[in-house]
Amino acid sequence: MLGYQRLDVYQCATRLLAHCARLSQDTPKGYASLADQIRRVSLSVPLNIAEGAGRPSATDAARFYGMARGSAMECGAILDAFAAVGGGDAASLEEARVLVVRIVEMLTKMCR
Repeated sequence: MLGYQRLDVYQCATRLLAHCARLSQDTPKGYASLADQIRRVSLSVPLNIAEGAGRPSATDAARFYGMARGSAMECGAILDAFAAVGGGDAASLEEARVLVVRIVEMLTKMCR
């Protein structure tokens, strides 16, 4: 197992990715770009966490954790957009939002 795979934030990010992949399949007609965006941004979160964990300096790692944090926040906004246009079910959206909050909290500390 690689070091980043043991991080709670990484595990949460991969769970968020799975939620977002399922949500993207329940996109209202006319919002294909929203589905594409949630797939891309939710993939960006765990990838940036893994890259940050592999960086040799704390400053460099913090930069990648900051990018992951920004992507997680964007993911939260897209979840709000999904709710606004009637995509996904309320329970799935809420589970994903809870993960976003946990991820952002952890990454905020890791960026410092």
